[in-house]
Amino acid sequence: MIGLSLILDTMVELMDLKSFVRAVPDFPKPGIVFRDITTLLNHPEALRYTIDCLSEQCAPLSPDYIVGMESRGFLFGVPLAYQLGRGFVPVRKPGKLPASVHSVAYDLEYGTDSLEIHQDAMPQDSRVLVIDDLIATGGTAGATAQLIQQAKCEVIGFGFIIELVGLEGRRQLPDVPIITLLQYD
Repeated sequence: MIGLSLILDTMVELMDLKSFVRAVPDFPKPGIVFRDITTLLNHPEALRYTIDCLSEQCAPLSPDYIVGMESRGFLFGVPLAYQLGRGFVPVRKPGKLPASVHSVAYDLEYGTDSLEIHQDAMPQDSRVLVIDDLIATGGTAGATAQLIQQAKCEVIGFGFIIELVGLEGRRQLPDVPIITLLQYD
């Protein structure tokens, strides 16, 4: 049994996560290459490896809470919070949270959108790590940082599975550590 465990651990160490992300050309419109993580999510070893890598890289930031944005941020934020022994706080679209909320509107490529967080989600001055599946232009992550600041908490870092480097989303974020597992031009 120990030998098998060592073999599996070695396989996990060498895993190429990019091989589990499907490239879908011309989605959602011509000229766009969509990076589809559903193929990573449905592969147990790749999913475990992703959460383990994210946990290993984020643990030194010592967050009090993990915040994930609807909905793919939930997929990675909850297991990360579990693994780090921290609470998880969801950031949702308007009208989805039942108690009093902080709200922020932000610009999208073709319009505006809004996000909300419960006003009592975290104690004031909590150290917060923001997690999502992907950073592109940085609008959603930047808006989430604004919500955390409205809640009088500190954004101590961001974690993403994928970064689309050419869209320069980092420029929209506060000057804190930004962890990405995969980068695409």
